[in-house]
Amino acid sequence: MKALSFEIGGKTAFFKKPDVNSYAYFTYNNIHKPALLGILGAIIGLGGHIQLHNKNSDIEEKNKLIKKKTEKLALDEGYPEFYEKLQHLKISIIPLTPNGYFSKKIQTFNNSVGYASFEQGGNLIVREQWIENPKWQIIILDDDSAEYTKIKEYIMDSKSVFIPYLGKNDHFADIVSVEEIELEEFFEDDGFYVDSLFIKNTDKIDGFEKEGNPPFLFQEVSPIRLQKEYHFYEYETLVFTNMELENIPDNSYSYKLKNYCFI
Repeated sequence: MKALSFEIGGKTAFFKKPDVNSYAYFTYNNIHKPALLGILGAIIGLGGHIQLHNKNSDIEEKNKLIKKKTEKLALDEGYPEFYEKLQHLKISIIPLTPNGYFSKKIQTFNNSVGYASFEQGGNLIVREQWIENPKWQIIILDDDSAEYTKIKEYIMDSKSVFIPYLGKNDHFADIVSVEEIELEEFFEDDGFYVDSLFIKNTDKIDGFEKEGNPPFLFQEVSPIRLQKEYHFYEYETLVFTNMELENIPDNSYSYKLKNYCFI
């Protein structure tokens, strides 16, 4: 099975966690699938959340001018364009760092635009946790779709409609080591080992680590898809480990004696 492989990274990254903001905004450790689909959508020119919001705002303005309720236009309650067209893609994410953990640092800066804060002086102190020097290998399965073909063309030719960035436009993304590869069946190396992130489907991960490497087990509750009506994240526990598994995760393939799970 053919697939597109590339590395994506940068000096810093910030994939905001929506649940904590009392002191600082925190980041997920790894790029997650909705964020990655957003990057791919930007590369080939698909609309995002802002475009969907603007579209619905225009519809609401037009409806104000329509007197009859039965003639009013319906709002677009679907996904942003990038997610609508790319959610079918199967993607493997491989952290390119020992044990899957990236170092992070809190960055503090001021936001002094007039609408940023109602505090005295109108200055808002912002604290964000940034990932330092992140890099991931990304592999996308070839599903014969027009979207995959276009993504492959743009990435292999170093083209992009919009600038790709890692979570925010403060963090520009570098895409390197692009190649088309041929995947094979899952490779069993005296046990079931997976070299990418995968969805946790068991409470038992205590097998032997790969020979010659100290054991590690990284877990993170991470966004895996968008909820359709309100576009909230839906989550799964993702695992990155060199320890033997009880079972082969679904949608797993091999390349150069390494196994990758596609989510």
